[in-house]
Parts: sequence; structure tokens; C-alpha cells
Amino acid sequence: MNSKAVATPTRTKEILQTYGFSFKKSLGQNFLIDVNILKNIIAEAGIDRSANAIEIGPGIGALTEQLAQHADRVVAFEIDQRLLPILEETLGSYDNVEVINQDILKADVARVIADHFKPGQPVRVVANLPYYITTPILMKLLMDQLPIDSITVMIQKEVADRMAAEPNTKSYGSLSIAVQYYTEASVVLNVPKTVFMPQPNVDSSVLHLEMREKPPVEVEDEEFFFDVVKATFGQRRKTLMNNLARHFKGEMDKEELRSRLEKINIEPSRRGESLSMKEFADLANVLYK
Repeated sequence: MNSKAVATPTRTKEILQTYGFSFKKSLGQNFLIDVNILKNIIAEAGIDRSANAIEIGPGIGALTEQLAQHADRVVAFEIDQRLLPILEETLGSYDNVEVINQDILKADVARVIADHFKPGQPVRVVANLPYYITTPILMKLLMDQLPIDSITVMIQKEVADRMAAEPNTKSYGSLSIAVQYYTEASVVLNVPKTVFMPQPNVDSSVLHLEMREKPPVEVEDEEFFFDVVKATFGQRRKTLMNNLARHFKGEMDKEELRSRLEKINIEPSRRGESLSMKEFADLANVLYK
């Protein structure tokens, strides 16, 4: 067992050479080579011996190794079979880690949680996510109503900003609403490109999502609520009225829309980005028939 942490440039290079591993662009593989950043992520995630961790895309085990040292148990989902023998070596001395060779998007995560973790312990997702598939992974974790307490992920800075954005900002949009409906979102760390191998061409941030016990607003129908939110951001520069009229074409005319907006005191000339979560809920509820 090599005593040097996986997340160092020399050890990472060594491992890659030993196994003749080449990065797959299609899998968005960028490995972390800075132990301090990993320790910060673990601290922000609130990982200690009383908690369990789920990791997505462990790579060669840089973050996994640190999680194993701090958490009670760790389950890591890795889609790339070529990494399994490497992970077996790098994590060989930890008996609290399980690597599952599966696509997280197809996995029955609730089942895995029930099978691997002790009941009553917090379950936290901690991951350095592949950029190309960040949003689908996070939305699956949120919408599947899983028994998880928080999600702390390294993702593209721009996406992290959108997920944590406030109304009346350029980053605020339907993604902000979707994420904040289920969680309290905050960007806890900005990360330079230099801590990755190979270096990505975008900046990264660590986003922390604390799961809500229940959504902050009450809506008649969740699917309809998210549809309305999406519609109002359909064309950002257009007014609420224009975007809604386009979305409800053939179902509701402008007069009908105007009278419903009047009921909830929302000006038809406003833009989607100026509405708070509460206003979106009122809007969806008054339009729901």
C-alpha cells in the first residue's frame, strides 16, 4: 500500500502509468490532484464518522480515499469498468468502501442506501461530477425523493451559480427554481483549474445542497408548476405575458391570462427572472385548472 495520498500529481501519474490508463473525453474525466481541496469539500459536506457517503464517479479514488478516512461507510458508483482494478488497489486497505460498477442514472439508489447503510445515519452525496451530465444526475437525486440529507458536488462554476442564483440576476432561471424547490443551495468554494488532471477548460465550484423537509411553497401540481416556470423563461427577454401566451396558445387567451395575473397582483409586463419562488407558486396555482 502506497502511503502517499491518491490526490497528488506524482501518485496520480504513477497510477495512470502503471495501468496504462487514458482519459475518456466522453466520460468527462478530470481527476483531482490536491488533497487540501478534498479536505475542504469533506468539511463543507459535513462528513464525519456518524455519516455515510455516496460518491458518483470516483475515478482513481482521490476523493473516495478521503471519504473513507472520515465517513462511516462509502458507496461509490463508477461507470467506467477500466477503473475497477485501479480502485481495488487504491482503496484496498479500507474495509468501509463499496464500489458499484453502474450508471448512477440507471441505479436504484434507494435500494443501495437500504442495503449498505445503517438506518438512522445521515446519508450525504459527495462527488466531483462529470460536467457534461451534472444536471441530469442532480435532478435525478432530487426528484427520486431519496433518503439523503445533503449533496455537495464539484461542478462547473457557471452551473453552480445558476443553481444557487437569486431572482433578478443573470444566472437565475428555471434550474435555480427546480433545485431550490427541493434544497437550500449555496456555492461554498471556488476551485482553480490547476487542481485537476487533465485541466478542464472551465472554472469549477463546489455547490452544497441541503435537502428541505418539504418544499418552501405549496403548489397544486408539481409537474405543472415546473412547466409554468420553464415557460416563463422560454425567451428571457420577453415579458411574462408573451411567454405565457405562447405556452398556453389555444388554451388561454391574453385576456384570460391577464385577469388571472391580476388576481395575484403580478404585472403582465414583468419578466420571469424577477419572480420569487413564492410568486411562481402563486402563478402556477392560479393558472392550474
